[in-house]
Amino acid sequence: MTNKYILAISGNDIFSGGGLYADLATYTTNHLHGFLAVTCLTALTDKGFEVFATDDEVFDHQLNSLKDVPFSGIKLGLLPNVRLADKALEFVKEHKEIPIVLDPVLVCKEKHDVEVSALRDELLKFFPYVTIITPNLVEAELLTQMTIKTLDDMKVAAKRLVNLGAKHVVIKGGNRLSKEQAIDVFYDGKNYEVFETAVLDTNNIGAGCTFASSIASQLVLGKSAKEAVAVSKEFVYQAIRHSDKYGVKQNYDEK
Repeated sequence: MTNKYILAISGNDIFSGGGLYADLATYTTNHLHGFLAVTCLTALTDKGFEVFATDDEVFDHQLNSLKDVPFSGIKLGLLPNVRLADKALEFVKEHKEIPIVLDPVLVCKEKHDVEVSALRDELLKFFPYVTIITPNLVEAELLTQMTIKTLDDMKVAAKRLVNLGAKHVVIKGGNRLSKEQAIDVFYDGKNYEVFETAVLDTNNIGAGCTFASSIASQLVLGKSAKEAVAVSKEFVYQAIRHSDKYGVKQNYDEK
């Protein structure tokens, strides 16, 4: 373990596949000392998979408790509402000199369109202060308000996100464009890089969280944004490929 400290501002995943569990596991794998500010709890209820936002005052206390920790990096995951996102933004502004990764989680089944729109507008405010954003295709569509069907569409969306203030963008295509290849597009405002790996037939959850927290870890360890994405793409691929060795996979329809 190094003396580098890295923060995850993210939510609890009751199934322990994504969210803060993925963040801490990834930090530990990279020999970094991970800290947490928890944004929400999750659970299966009679209404399905639900997200319960952390109380505003409690979230404030968490961030205030961490204000003097000399963080070398921050990863932001699920911010369940505008109030908590605004509090996280103020914390980010105070740490804008360090690498910061924003995974702009926007799609929750219990959110209404009005809530998603308000949260979208709030997340756009983060763009000038973070190093890289890591939306999946659906999140990229919501942020850019365009439809993404092809690799060229992904490149157009990445450019739009930079025009909206992002410094670097990686759009996670998953297997939506191809059933054989998982395609991601990185853009730094000048050049595009397309990353492809074979699609693996698994039921794992948390790959997006792991990808973002791995990028944050690699930035803290001195990699450039493009290098961090390349290393993290391979890291997630290998983690999924070998996941059967370390636990029982389960298919949760609610996820």
